[in-house]
Amino acid sequence: MDPLRVGISIGDVNGIGPEVIVKALRNDAMLDFFTPVIYATPEAFSAFATGDDAFEFTAVAGAKEASAGRINLVAPWDEPLEYAPGRATAAGGRAAAQSLECAVADLRAGSIQALVTAPINKSVMPTDAFPFPGHTEMLTTRLEVEESLMFLVTDELRVGVVTNHIPVSEVAAAVTQEKIVAKLKIMDRSLRSDFGIVKPLIGVLALNPHAGDEGRIGNEDATVVRPAIEQAKKEGILAMGPYPADGFFGSGNFQKFDAILAMYHDQGLIPFKALSFGKGVNFTAGLPAIRTSPDHGTAYDLVGQDKASPDSFLAALFLARDTYRNRHQHQEDTANPLESRMHLVYKRRSDSDGDRRGKSRKGGGRLKR
Repeated sequence: MDPLRVGISIGDVNGIGPEVIVKALRNDAMLDFFTPVIYATPEAFSAFATGDDAFEFTAVAGAKEASAGRINLVAPWDEPLEYAPGRATAAGGRAAAQSLECAVADLRAGSIQALVTAPINKSVMPTDAFPFPGHTEMLTTRLEVEESLMFLVTDELRVGVVTNHIPVSEVAAAVTQEKIVAKLKIMDRSLRSDFGIVKPLIGVLALNPHAGDEGRIGNEDATVVRPAIEQAKKEGILAMGPYPADGFFGSGNFQKFDAILAMYHDQGLIPFKALSFGKGVNFTAGLPAIRTSPDHGTAYDLVGQDKASPDSFLAALFLARDTYRNRHQHQEDTANPLESRMHLVYKRRSDSDGDRRGKSRKGGGRLKR
């Protein structure tokens, strides 16, 4: 696979975004896998102590001019920017919005093949330029799809949510049968096309404690969640539940499933981050383009101390590459399923023959008698 032309929005310039980007890309070997296009000015990096003075980049006018084998910078703003390392400021929020808008425009135009977004602070994002609860909602709107899925993933655990960034007081009304089915469809398609899982098994969490305790703690699990699961099954989705969330994670039952659908943000993200913090990735499923993000925030308290870990950002980069490859492979396989099936059968036979030959060679002592 050729290096992936990946766009990187800088996020909040006063947070750890610049530092983790530098740390993730400072190894020259990364350029064998990626052609980075970072939407920021040089000052966004020079304003902070990154612990690496060898970070070199090439300023380009646009993503289409990005050179392979180099780290490319596209300036999303012209005016001077006042930096305040470790502090939330309106100027930092506006810079984050400008970086993101430029990156998403290039993603829509096909000038970049995937987008990795560094963390923002929603409280300082300008409401005129960013009237959204978060990245997920912004990407869903800009890429013109009706529904997407916030999908937190590692190699061992994948958790999506029915409702994203809304108050807990509004969750029950927002969890409808139609919405659950829609999210299950997106999750199922993504597991097949983006993650290469042929027959994904999905566990669905209950909305109420103890799945409602036969109606004593709410009826939504019996009247909304369970019917949605049954409807999804009729449409060929292997979904099971609803499971009480505490016992589901506490017992380790989650390990039996390829992915889990939670009803609301904290129900899914608290166990996910407790089990996977620092190596998880936020992936927006259901989009026509690929977007990933690290699973952490701006971490103002770590800025300038050379303590921020790049692990989650690295995971986000490589997940973007893997899903890009998987998605294109899936498109090829489903475009001509018979040809793909014959190729798979031939490959399995070849592998099996190779295994048998290998076993004969390992038993060479007997053959030389």
